[in-house]
Amino acid sequence: MKKITAIVAAILLVAASAFTFQACKKDSSSSGIATYKIRMTDAPGPYTAVNIDIQSVEVIRADGSTATLATHAGIYNLLDFNNGIDTLVASGQVSGSVEQIRFILGPNSTLVVDGNTVPLTIPSGQESGLKVNVQNATAINGVVDLLIDFDANQSIVALGNGGYHLKPVLRAIVVSDIATGRITGHVSVPGTIAVVTATGAAGTFSTVLAVSGYFVLVGIPAGSYTLTVTPPAPAPEVTRSNVDVHASQTTDVGMITL
Repeated sequence: MKKITAIVAAILLVAASAFTFQACKKDSSSSGIATYKIRMTDAPGPYTAVNIDIQSVEVIRADGSTATLATHAGIYNLLDFNNGIDTLVASGQVSGSVEQIRFILGPNSTLVVDGNTVPLTIPSGQESGLKVNVQNATAINGVVDLLIDFDANQSIVALGNGGYHLKPVLRAIVVSDIATGRITGHVSVPGTIAVVTATGAAGTFSTVLAVSGYFVLVGIPAGSYTLTVTPPAPAPEVTRSNVDVHASQTTDVGMITL
C-alpha cells in the first residue's frame, strides 16, 4: 500500500487534473456533420482493476447545446486497455462545432487493490459529468476519431481513511494527428510489474509493462523525453535520458535492463 501511495503522490494529477479534455477546434467540415468515434485506452497504475461505470457520452457544441452519442454503457476495467489496446465507447453523427466531450458516470465504479474491492468515489462526476476539451480534432472523410487516454496511474488518490477518489487525468489523442509519435521498448525481465513514464516539456505520459515486458506510449508530442521505469520497491528505478520523439514516427528504445 505504501508503494501505491508513493507512486500516486509522486506524479499526482498533472495537466488535466480536473478531468477536463481540451476541445475540438473547427476544421473545414466542423460547421457541417461529422461522425465522432470515442475510443478509450489507459495508462494504468499498480492496481488489479480500475472499474469505471460509464452510463453515457455527450458532446457539447460551441453554442452550449448538447447531443448524446450512441454509448456502449457498462462497467469498464481500464486495465484491459493499455499498450496500444483500446475499445469503442461511443459514436454518432454530430452537427456544428464541438467544444467538449462529457462522460456521465454511474454509482458503481470500484478499485481492486491488494485483493480488496473498494468503492471509487468521483466528486461531482455523477452530477455534472466528466468534461473533456479536445484540441485540433480534424474530420478525415467525415470522421473525427478520438482516443481518450485515461491515465489511471495519475488519477487514483489514496485517502487517509483507506478510501480512494478518482480525480481523472485524461487527454484526447486525435488518431489522425500527424504531430505526435510513440515510444516503444521492452525490459530484460518479462513479467515484471513496473510503471513506465516519459517526462518532457509537453508533460508526463505513463503506462505499465505488459506481461511480455513490452510497452508503448502513444500520442506523444514531438520533443525530447526522459524515460523512467519504476519497478516495485526495493528494486531501483531505471532512467533513459534524451529519448527523442518525432512526428508520425515510432521511437524504439530497445531493451531496458532492470
